[in-house]
Amino acid sequence: MRVATLNVQNLRLKTVDGQKKLHGAWDADAPEDERLDPIDRRLTAELLAELDADVVALQEVFDLQTLDYFHREYLQPAGAGLYEHRICLPGNDGRGLNVAIMSRRRVASVESHVAVTLADLDIVAPDGIDPERPIFRRDCLMVTIGQLTCVICHFKSPYPNADKAWKIRRMEAVATRRLIEQKFRMPQSDLWIILGDLNEPRSSGPKVDRAIAPLETEFSVDLMMRIPEADRWTYYDPHSDLYHCPDAMLASPALAEEYPTSKPKVICRGLGTEASRFKGGRLRKVGGHRPHASDHAAVVIEFPGL
Repeated sequence: MRVATLNVQNLRLKTVDGQKKLHGAWDADAPEDERLDPIDRRLTAELLAELDADVVALQEVFDLQTLDYFHREYLQPAGAGLYEHRICLPGNDGRGLNVAIMSRRRVASVESHVAVTLADLDIVAPDGIDPERPIFRRDCLMVTIGQLTCVICHFKSPYPNADKAWKIRRMEAVATRRLIEQKFRMPQSDLWIILGDLNEPRSSGPKVDRAIAPLETEFSVDLMMRIPEADRWTYYDPHSDLYHCPDAMLASPALAEEYPTSKPKVICRGLGTEASRFKGGRLRKVGGHRPHASDHAAVVIEFPGL
């Protein structure tokens, strides 16, 4: 099984002058040239087609209608194989950007945790966090395909208040771990993988200070650590000129042990040339900042025989 994850940056279907169009790969609070929108989305489709993954976890998808439209009008013309199974459920993001998944293989089960609170999980809320409010800023979507359960997340970004965001991200990590522990009788021995944009900035300091430490410490195996440190980045912030690795592949110990040589590949071909650390070839029509496939690189891994 070939598994990938990509934050597609604000993939949203809109109607303009009676015609359906996709929002480009740019954030709505930072106006950009809308004429580049269709080029962005062709690049997104080309990138996903190149990945050729059996299962793709996506972040920042508006709804299922958007995903179906993108699959039909962009991804299929780009030469990607048919993703018969497409899931995007409403989440808690105020802008309507949700997690999603596309799969060529049959989906055995889908579990959303959009309404779960800290109180539901018997987790003590830190100061400033409402224990009765849904903890996930989007969702914690668990999708079982064959023997593998994909746990798709998109945690709170560090903005605008980094300290408060850290607390929220920590609680999302604690809740994700608790849900996995509840789902599997022996989490260490079952096959699962956490995929998505966990929004953990590299500048957050040592692992003990990382908001997502509950997922990393004595619980999962960070498959991204199998990549050389110089190549272990998936996001470039042009405002700070810093490179981060918010996009995660955290595997259960059993999955990591069963596939000791499986190593993620970070695919940067869709990033703008402003991310100059990447020296490889880019997709045709990629520009300096835009057009681009997304502001995130894609990550893909192969689990042979799964």
